[in-house]
Amino acid sequence: MNSDELCQVYRCLCDKTRLRILNLLSDGALCVCHLQEILDESQVKISKHLAYLKAHDLVESERKANWMIYQITKNANPILEKNLKCLQDLSSEDPIFKTDIKRLHAMDTSAACCPS
Repeated sequence: MNSDELCQVYRCLCDKTRLRILNLLSDGALCVCHLQEILDESQVKISKHLAYLKAHDLVESERKANWMIYQITKNANPILEKNLKCLQDLSSEDPIFKTDIKRLHAMDTSAACCPS
């Protein structure tokens, strides 16, 4: 891994909303609408952060009907994987991250998805 790749990962991790998104996606693939509901943020804000993460190869997406489903990239950068493990440790301590995970686990993410 070169320094440009390393900086790319760390630039993505320097925003709390992106950290929250990555933490949730560590649990599995999610639709934009699920992230929007859990984080209580607008669709535009979530989509912009996801686009940033996707442009830097941290997440990938798949279209299912009218919805975009995001997940951590299958061939994740080793630095990302190490940081995601640290993030999971943080999520058990930080109230915001704990609430995000609690909301995720209370949500039915297996449904056909959100209304349009």
